[in-house]
Amino acid sequence: MKRKLLIAVAFFSLFSLREVAQSQDTTEVGITEHLGKKIPYDLKFVNDKFDTVTLKQLINKPTIFSFVYFDCPGLCSPLLEGVGNVIDKTDLVLGKDYQVITISFNFRDTPEKAKKKKEKFTKRYSKDKSDGWMFLTADSATIFKATGAFGYRIKAQGLDFIHPSAIVVVSPEGMITRYLYGISFLPFDLKMAIIEAGKEQPRPTIQKLLLFCFGYDVAGKRYALEVTKISGTVIIFFAVIFLITLIVKSRKKRIKITHND
Repeated sequence: MKRKLLIAVAFFSLFSLREVAQSQDTTEVGITEHLGKKIPYDLKFVNDKFDTVTLKQLINKPTIFSFVYFDCPGLCSPLLEGVGNVIDKTDLVLGKDYQVITISFNFRDTPEKAKKKKEKFTKRYSKDKSDGWMFLTADSATIFKATGAFGYRIKAQGLDFIHPSAIVVVSPEGMITRYLYGISFLPFDLKMAIIEAGKEQPRPTIQKLLLFCFGYDVAGKRYALEVTKISGTVIIFFAVIFLITLIVKSRKKRIKITHND
């Protein structure tokens, strides 16, 4: 009876651990990684030159995607600053070795806004390689399909949005190969991600763990350590180890008694 109870508790603990680990995938806002999956090439957008284009027309090299909205009072500008900074610092050439596509997930954003936003950032960062950084807008149906394909979960709040902060690297064949989280990025991480994308190699990222450990505090506009989530995970982990140890010891004891008999 005691053994069955221990096994039941162990299974319950393992199930609880899995639920905690997957909790970020069930929240309203966040990212579910779609590594190895192809993005929908047929989606149509309007670029900053007022041309209607499809992703198939645009993607012919490793491509960094970022999702923002142009009137964002919070994360979007710091995210684009982070993209611009890493463009300046990496030794890869924008427009030749890779390109950047920024998509607005606000259907109210217009190509005019996209053009102004592009001018602001490419003037400071990509300089004469501005064609390598494109800004796109689209209708609500296209945005819904695009964010879904990339695993973005966004929540409207009045005229604003609550949203995650990350960039996604896509291969020349349209495969999602890497997610990089946050608002600043290391040149080495970006370079490795671009090289992997060029080889059509999807890779997970250690920053997935950081996303689990840190949650974005909307009120404070910063990332905060998820103490409760981490503590719960640690407690469950050690509880499972303890229960498994008890079961193993109990089994060894029974075997020893059997042999003695």
